Amino acid sequence: MVLKSRCLLLIVYGCLFKYLVFAQTNPNLIIYLADDQNQLDYGCYGNPLVQTSAVDRLSKEGILFENAYVAQAICAPSRSMLYTGMYPLKNGCYANHTAVKPNVKSITYYLKKAGYNVILSGKSHVKPNSVFNWSKYVSFNEKPQFNFERFKQIIHDTKQPYCLIIASELPHGPYPKSSDYNGKTLFKLPYESKNSTFNKAGYYQNIEDDNNLLAQVLNILEASPTENNTLFVYASDHGITRKWSLYEPGLRVPLIVKWPKVIDSNTRSDVRVSLIDILPTFLDVAGQEIPKDIDGKSFYSVLKGNNKQIHEYLYAVSTRQNVRGAQVFPSRSVRDKRYKYIKNFNAYERLSENLGDNSNINAFIKRGAEAFKYKPYEELYDLNNDPYEKNNLAAVAKYSTIKNKLSKQLDLWMINQDDILLQSKMPILKANQHPLDKKTRWNKIPDHLVNTLNETDYLQNHY
Repeated sequence: MVLKSRCLLLIVYGCLFKYLVFAQTNPNLIIYLADDQNQLDYGCYGNPLVQTSAVDRLSKEGILFENAYVAQAICAPSRSMLYTGMYPLKNGCYANHTAVKPNVKSITYYLKKAGYNVILSGKSHVKPNSVFNWSKYVSFNEKPQFNFERFKQIIHDTKQPYCLIIASELPHGPYPKSSDYNGKTLFKLPYESKNSTFNKAGYYQNIEDDNNLLAQVLNILEASPTENNTLFVYASDHGITRKWSLYEPGLRVPLIVKWPKVIDSNTRSDVRVSLIDILPTFLDVAGQEIPKDIDGKSFYSVLKGNNKQIHEYLYAVSTRQNVRGAQVFPSRSVRDKRYKYIKNFNAYERLSENLGDNSNINAFIKRGAEAFKYKPYEELYDLNNDPYEKNNLAAVAKYSTIKNKLSKQLDLWMINQDDILLQSKMPILKANQHPLDKKTRWNKIPDHLVNTLNETDYLQNHY
C-alpha cells in the first residue's frame, strides 16, 4: 500500500514537473501589428525620411524579411488569414467587414490547446467570437494613453506562456492636419500619383506616433525577466498605397522577427513568406503538430538560419465589393520568384461573357466593369525588372509560356480553395456594409438602380 502511494506521488510529481518545464520553456509569443503601412515607409526598408527608429532597432536585433506578403490588401481578410493560417477564400473572409466560416479554427483554438493564454489588444476586425475566442481582450489603446501597466502584468505572469497580439490602430487614418513633416521630409515613391490627395505628412506623423508606442513596448519587454524567452513579431496588415488591389505596395508588408539567443541579430532574408505562415510557425516553435488543412507553412527553419524557400507560389485575392466604391470586380493573382500574374474576371473586354438573364444583376456587373475599364483581363509583370508593375507583359509573345504556366497554376489554386468564382457566372456578394444598390457619397448609383437587388440575387454564403 505504501509502495503504491509512493508510486502515485512520483507520477503526480512527474506530471507537475512536466507542466512546470513546459510553462518555463515554451516561448512567449508577441505580434505587434501596424495598421495600413507600406513596407517602403520604414527606415530599415529604405525610407530615409520617415522616423521609425524603434522598428529599425528591432531589425538590427533580429531578422528582416524582404519578401513578406499578405493575400489580400484589406483589413478583415488580412487579419483573418493571419489568425487562421488560411487564404481568404478558404477561411471565408474575402470581403471586408465579414466573418470567417463558423467551422474554421483559429490561433485561439490551436494555442490554447498548446497551453497558451491567447490575448488580443487593440483593433479586432475579425469575427465571429466563437472562432476568435480570446483568453482575454484588453483595450490597450485606451485613449489618450496606452495601458502600459496592463501590458506589464501580462508579460510578468509566468503561470503559463502567452500569445499576445498588439493590434495598433496606427498609422491608419484619420491623419492629423498639422505635422512636423512637410513636402521636403516626405519620401516620394515612383508609383505615386502627382494629383494624390493623400495626406502623407499626417500619415508620416501617425507612423512616428506608432513607432513611439512600439519603442515603449520594447523597452518594457527588454526589462522583463522573460525577454530571452519571447519571440517578437512585427508586421503590418497591408499597405496603404494601392490598398484593395493586387499590386506590390498593397500586398508587400514589413516582417521583422526577434528572438534572443535563437535568431542571429541584424540578418535579412529574401525567403518568400506570407502572414498565413505565422500561425504554423508559432505552432512549430511550441512543439505542436501543424494542421494539414491550413495553407501556411512554418518558417521556423528560416529563423534558425536556413534560407531555403518555403513557397514556390504565393497567391492573392481582390474583392472590390464591400468597400466604399462597392464595385463588382473580382481579381486573383499568383507570383513566383520573379513574375506576377493577375486575372481580372470582370474586365470590360469579357463583360459580355459575364452577363446573364437578370437585368438588375447585369446592371451592377456592367458598372463594375466600366469602373475599371482600363484594366485588361490578364496582367503579367517581371518584378525583377519592373518592381512597380508599370509594364504589362501579358500580350507579349515571348512571355506566353510564363503567362500560361502561371495561369494554369492560378486555376488549380482556385479549385483547391473552392473559389466563389467557380460557383457562379459572376457572383454578387451580399455586403453588410457597402451594398451595391444603396446610394452613398462614395457609391453614386443612378436612382433607377436603388433597392433593385433581391435576396435571391446574391450568392448564398455563410455571412
